[in-house]
Amino acid sequence: MLNLEREGWGGRKVLVTGGASFIGSHLVDSLLERGASVRAVDNLTSGRIENLKQHQGNPRLEFVEADLREPGVARQAVEGRDVVFHLAADHGGRGYVDLHQAGPASNLCLDGLIFSEALRARVGKTVFASSGCVYPNYLQTDTSKELYLTEDLVRPPYDADNMYGWAKLMAELTLAAYHREHGMAAASCRYFTVYGPRGVENHAVIAMIARAFLGKNPFDVWGDGTQIRNWTYIDDIVSGTIRAAEKIDDAAAVNLGTMERVRVLDAARMVLEYTGHKAEIRLLPNMPTGPRNRVADNRLAKRLLDWEPKTPFAEGLRRTIDWYYGEKKKEEVTEMFEQKLTER
Repeated sequence: MLNLEREGWGGRKVLVTGGASFIGSHLVDSLLERGASVRAVDNLTSGRIENLKQHQGNPRLEFVEADLREPGVARQAVEGRDVVFHLAADHGGRGYVDLHQAGPASNLCLDGLIFSEALRARVGKTVFASSGCVYPNYLQTDTSKELYLTEDLVRPPYDADNMYGWAKLMAELTLAAYHREHGMAAASCRYFTVYGPRGVENHAVIAMIARAFLGKNPFDVWGDGTQIRNWTYIDDIVSGTIRAAEKIDDAAAVNLGTMERVRVLDAARMVLEYTGHKAEIRLLPNMPTGPRNRVADNRLAKRLLDWEPKTPFAEGLRRTIDWYYGEKKKEEVTEMFEQKLTER
């Protein structure tokens, strides 16, 4: 069996689906740093080739622009790979997840294709990017409770978060079945509200930063502001994902998230304070908000992976704001901002 922790990543042939995306491109960065040879496949519907520009000319990176759902593409993508990191998905922020069901439903096909082709190609390890959206909605309604979601809470009666969450849940269950019936080595990483450089404006933290960047007044906050999240910095997500590849073989699902409990309203105030933008906060309770109380318990990741997040939200937010203000152009953000809030 493939032992990445002992043998290391040098020379390993790796596939990253969604490799030009926000999270995928950071994972590509880290794998190349570790000496792996990476094939990144992305159809660029939400990923951006510019996210990989720093690796231009690197012979250990192969970029393929293709849709993995098209006939034959998934088979070619996994061919000859030691490890598959499957991050590609039809996804978006809260506005997209709540308002679009048909797009995320295509993930049921996509995930099944990748897993079946990985099994056929005898890939050494398959790591799936799952989500906190697999957790039952009915557990996450009361903000007065100090709730931390443990992995064992994903059990019948299932109540995933929209079609996006159901597809993630079905993919986890599929991997577990492949391991039981075929001995396929696999892991699922449940990501919790990831943010950081290269993030997209359809997610809450980047949307708030964009509003400050554009000088929006009033400064809109979706919901009543009391909903609780545990935003997790991109570097911590990537390190946890790689540790899962090194440590987990039995298709176990593990939370990757901080245990910081941050209200959306407090996050908005932090953005305003750090950017120096003076504005009145306007709450929009009729807009999509998702579960009211979603925070990971990360004790299993500490035990299984020897991993814990290193970046407090305040620090990660400052880094992300500095990146955004340094990289973005106001005319470009203005042109696409409103559409991004509910689209990919």
